Amino acid sequence: MATGLSRQTNRWGNLMNWKTLEFEQFTARELYLVMRARSAVFVVEQSHVCLDADGHDEQALHVFAVEDMSRPMPVMAYARIQPGDAEDPEVVIDKVLTSPARRGDGTAEMLIERVLQAIAERWAARVVRVTAPVSLRGFYEQFGFRKTEGPFLEHGVPFIGLTCQLRGARTALGSWRRERTAAPVASTFELL
Repeated sequence: MATGLSRQTNRWGNLMNWKTLEFEQFTARELYLVMRARSAVFVVEQSHVCLDADGHDEQALHVFAVEDMSRPMPVMAYARIQPGDAEDPEVVIDKVLTSPARRGDGTAEMLIERVLQAIAERWAARVVRVTAPVSLRGFYEQFGFRKTEGPFLEHGVPFIGLTCQLRGARTALGSWRRERTAAPVASTFELL
């Protein structure tokens, strides 16, 4: 079951409405805006020549943040969570994006915290997998991920596979992240 709406501000004080929804819970407008954001980032910005609506959305959980819904591009962050199955039981995080307006302001960190919380609440003790550009290894390691495969090329960019083992729900957002010393905020352009 989805957790619905909650509000959170990023480090610059920008208020975002966060939602965690199953596919059937999307309104038509929400689904359109999420697909538009994914297309803007993956197809237009990053030139990924592939079908974004890949047949996995209907079984997935969707975590996203929106600002003013009257704007043409209100989705500030998004990630899809695929629960795994008997053949491949790992939970997969993919389609991770942040809006160009929110890159470098902590929104990406807030997104991953919410994603991990949603996974822990639904699929406790499962291994979680993500693939990411090699340059984002440190970003994901702050959340407990460890490199398990790669590097390999994906869309012409060196990627690695990372996994982590969740141990249950945390009581507060932000508790997933370990402090990094002198580490910059992730350039979420590379998260896309």
